[in-house]
Amino acid sequence: MSTPGANSYWAANIKLVISLLSIWFLVSFVCGILLVDVLDTIRLKGFKLGFWIAQQGSILTFIALILVYIRAMDKLDSQYKQSSNSDSRDTKGEAE
Repeated sequence: MSTPGANSYWAANIKLVISLLSIWFLVSFVCGILLVDVLDTIRLKGFKLGFWIAQQGSILTFIALILVYIRAMDKLDSQYKQSSNSDSRDTKGEAE
């Protein structure tokens, strides 16, 4: 992978990681700690929503974000692998 390709790959990777960690932070810290009193007015299967998010929701969100990350990285890897292959073909064609 060329240096510009590698830089754009890692930029996309870091952007993905930051966005997914931001979602997890919002769910686990903001909803599970800061907004727990507001969310406790809502019930989910008999449990207060703030309590449920703090105990179960943040864990389930984290697992879902891991699955999203896996799928997104598979797409990103295949996208940059294809562009890397086409770059190497172009370079071989110019060298011959």
